[in-house]
Amino acid sequence: MRHGIVILPQQSWLEARSVWQRAEELGFDHAWTYDHLSWRSLADQPWGATIPTLAAAATATTRIRLGTFVTSPNFRHPVPFAKDLATLDDVSGGRFLLGIGSGGTGFDAFVLGQKELTGRERHERFVAFVRGLDALLRFEDPGSGGISFDGDWFTAQRARMVGKPAQHPRMPFIVAADGPKGLQLVAELADGWVTLGRESETPDAWWQSVADVSHRLDDALADRGRARDTLDRYLNLDAHHYALASLDTWQDAVGRATELGFTDVVAHWPRKDGVYAGSEDTLIEVASRFG
Repeated sequence: MRHGIVILPQQSWLEARSVWQRAEELGFDHAWTYDHLSWRSLADQPWGATIPTLAAAATATTRIRLGTFVTSPNFRHPVPFAKDLATLDDVSGGRFLLGIGSGGTGFDAFVLGQKELTGRERHERFVAFVRGLDALLRFEDPGSGGISFDGDWFTAQRARMVGKPAQHPRMPFIVAADGPKGLQLVAELADGWVTLGRESETPDAWWQSVADVSHRLDDALADRGRARDTLDRYLNLDAHHYALASLDTWQDAVGRATELGFTDVVAHWPRKDGVYAGSEDTLIEVASRFG
């Protein structure tokens, strides 16, 4: 089992630098940050930009993998974003993981004056976004005239991605999906899958929802003739209850995730209060068990 930690982009870099370095020192396999313009109950608090934060983290660390948890098409276009990602992967020495989702329905979905999308429209945009990034980030031949696409959601005319990717054929795509169409997209082109289960009233109900969607992913992989072990599986342990509330809570969650076949688990760096409130002592104790 690999272990990951999410560090919300709320501190100035003078403070945050040591947190990212500490994540590496504690032995975490990967560290992530959110890709939002602001987020839920923290919307009125300091919130840094995603790509600069990860670029800074890449220069402050040497081993730990870094990623978005998760990015979305709500306020991004594949062409400039692909450039950001390729550069970030280069800066990190090929340590970047692209966590990518369909986009939430909160602040980010409307801040640029967007219309409200139906579920079907959000999925169609998601597919176009993922396919666009996939094509751009695999592109290595500057003599071919570039990458062009013209769809309902994104347009590109001879977009250039000059240079050899830091990771071949591109950085890993960790795709967040739970519905049948999204899981088919995961089975088709993702290197990893991430889920947070379904909103549930009890922990047992939440774990059952995680098991259910994991079984549906198995079916999607089988439909494409793809082996189960060709896809890494990431679970957000904090989606129902904060996993770092205690060592026992963490161990129970990791044990259940292991039984369900997950390869990676992710929790959040403890905050002083509010969402993900907890103790860094617990974080250190947990890390000592796997570090």
